[in-house]
Amino acid sequence: APPGHTQDGSQDTSFRWQCVDQPIGKLLFRRFLEGAPQFAAAGALWSEIEAFEQCEDTEREESAKKLRSRFFTPGGSEHCGFLSASA
Repeated sequence: APPGHTQDGSQDTSFRWQCVDQPIGKLLFRRFLEGAPQFAAAGALWSEIEAFEQCEDTEREESAKKLRSRFFTPGGSEHCGFLSASA
């Protein structure tokens, strides 16, 4: 299938295609998250996860601890309560 289309040839409207794979879609979605107070923590988490993915292996453990305490722990500075316990 050509880029942006599913196996059956229809337009791909998945979140991944629209907001992750496409640079302009990704930028617009990130700006939306950052501009809405109720979604600002989700936008910050997305940025931090992308930074984590670029970390050197030696920095990953410390970076993961910071992510957990900031976003995944109730009472964390930007706790994302919408995340499941398995996240």
